[in-house]
Amino acid sequence: MRAIIPLAGRGTRLRPHTLTTPKPLVHVAGRPVMSYILDDLKALGIEEMVFVIGYLGDVVQEYMAREYPEIRVHYVEQEVQDGTAGAIKLAEPWADDDLLIVFVDTLFDADLSLTSSLSDEWSGVIWAKEVEDYQRFGVIVTDESGAMTRIVEKPTEPVSRLANIGLYYIRDSALLFEGINKVLASEPGPSGEYYLTDAFQYMVDQGARIRTAPVGGWYDCGKVDALLETNRHLLEGPRGQLAPDAVVEGSQVEDGVRVESGARVVRSRIGPNVTVEAGAVVEDSELRNCIVGAGARVVGSQLHDSIIGAQARVEGARGVLNVAEHSEVLLPM
Repeated sequence: MRAIIPLAGRGTRLRPHTLTTPKPLVHVAGRPVMSYILDDLKALGIEEMVFVIGYLGDVVQEYMAREYPEIRVHYVEQEVQDGTAGAIKLAEPWADDDLLIVFVDTLFDADLSLTSSLSDEWSGVIWAKEVEDYQRFGVIVTDESGAMTRIVEKPTEPVSRLANIGLYYIRDSALLFEGINKVLASEPGPSGEYYLTDAFQYMVDQGARIRTAPVGGWYDCGKVDALLETNRHLLEGPRGQLAPDAVVEGSQVEDGVRVESGARVVRSRIGPNVTVEAGAVVEDSELRNCIVGAGARVVGSQLHDSIIGAQARVEGARGVLNVAEHSEVLLPM
């Protein structure tokens, strides 16, 4: 089985952090978002992946070579942002096996081992999460056996509450690409893009059975507020910890905080939901719902719902900040 991972988006909703960092490599709870997913794929036994890159693709290649040299990676560039169907079409030269397609805007708690136990009647799996605000998502309509019958984008009526989370297993890859070719030969959707979900609809219309499977959790990382909420979720688990060589002096540290190796927290109050990455310094400050990047320095500030990029310097700030890496915000204290 191979994994296809589309990474060509610009991540505009996470600016300024994505001006120099690809969205999948933005940190949450001290790690790049994509790393959590890659570790899950490795645990599943996947050793070969196809990355569909674009914006800042060279940064992704450098990261993979440095952090995951054991994974065999193929890269293909999506020069025209024509949608998810167009992105997956570019991976076709390597799609001669079972496929796991993963969009890395989100983290998820999913049982990927289902791919090895799926009975022969199924052509694939779409993982889904039941949501209340179904109007915001593409939702999956199923029959009584749990098989997909159609996907409806942002319905106005509650035809389903099963939100499509962007995680798919496809056993019949030939039929998938037949569907993608049909989609790309038709008129694009309202946004001018071609959707992979229309290819799944083609598969179903041709008689394929695609099973829906639940996820225990689904955590968005595509916007600042969502990234901070995902940071909170991860810090409530084992990611919330103080490194043995972190320095905490004269400070109050609440639950749900991560302070990494070499970081210093002095005369400050931090938490809940604060990550202070390796080598960062927080002095005479109050932080809640914040991510402070590696090597950053925050002094004399009171911040909430903020992301401070790596190696940034912030002094005398109050309120909400989103500061790109290697930037400075210096205000009178």
